[in-house]
Amino acid sequence: MLTVQESTPPAPASAASDASTPPAEDCSIVTRGLTKRFRGGQVAVDRLDLAVPRGAVFGFLGPNGSGKTTTIRMLLGLIAPSAGSWELLGTPMADGPGAVLSRVGALVEGPSFYPYLSGEANLRRYDAADPAADPRTATARIGHALDRVGLAAAAGKRYRAYSLGMRQRLAIAGALLGPRELLILDEPTNGLDPQGTREVRALVKEIAQEGTTVFVSSHLLAEIEQMCSHVAVMRAGRLVAQGPIAGLRAGEAVRIRVETPDAAEAADVLAALGLSGVRTGEGEASAELGAEAAERVCAELVAGGVAVRGLAVQRPSLEDMFVGLTGEGFDVDG
Repeated sequence: MLTVQESTPPAPASAASDASTPPAEDCSIVTRGLTKRFRGGQVAVDRLDLAVPRGAVFGFLGPNGSGKTTTIRMLLGLIAPSAGSWELLGTPMADGPGAVLSRVGALVEGPSFYPYLSGEANLRRYDAADPAADPRTATARIGHALDRVGLAAAAGKRYRAYSLGMRQRLAIAGALLGPRELLILDEPTNGLDPQGTREVRALVKEIAQEGTTVFVSSHLLAEIEQMCSHVAVMRAGRLVAQGPIAGLRAGEAVRIRVETPDAAEAADVLAALGLSGVRTGEGEASAELGAEAAERVCAELVAGGVAVRGLAVQRPSLEDMFVGLTGEGFDVDG
């Protein structure tokens, strides 16, 4: 395992460590104390301990500038860490990137293709630049990659005529020209319109269903929530938490929200039921539901003479989880 020594003392145990963290042999990515310090003393990534389960769609979440792209560059061997060690697909990177990177596809900081060439011609040039690619199988592999991302019908179309979503899918096709066990995507939906975003989201899910681990970096909470099974939360270069999304959400309370012109009276009923965290606002009242049944709450409100216009059980979102962990928020929708 490639380890870089430095004089910084070891990090204390933190909430980022999770009892549900899978063992290293069951992970596609493992980092231990991974750190990047730039000249001038700026620490972009600070003692990062990641564990990405095999077969997961893993969201690497954090605001812009939180260290996500720097981490990805270290994972792929594009820049050297200041300290720490890491493994990809069970292979220590001390063995050299060539031992494993042929099984890893990546899209970092957006696609770059020749606008006057077709999608297929661009992939041919991309494939020819890969010393590990077999030119005898190029036609079959390019055709399969285009079909896999839904661009077979547009293979002969010039890249400049592609929509943003098509361009992003072509970039993912480039990352899938060979058999990949791990796909690393840096902000794959950044700048896309809703249709393009849906296309990429659906493609990521399909790739994961075929057995490939997908590591998705994003600052868009809503996208990660719809796409991923697991998540790691970064803030200012540090890992705040990681694990299955459902497990991380478990610490956030489910609330019941009542839409009513009788907000004060509704709040009294909610308090009388023993619900905690009662709040009122214009035309509404809410509280933590706890173990109480929503049906009983509704019945008690009606019995108490409260005019109920609407009632909703609000389960914690990824945004609620992030705010709870960090005390701040960031762009939810971009």
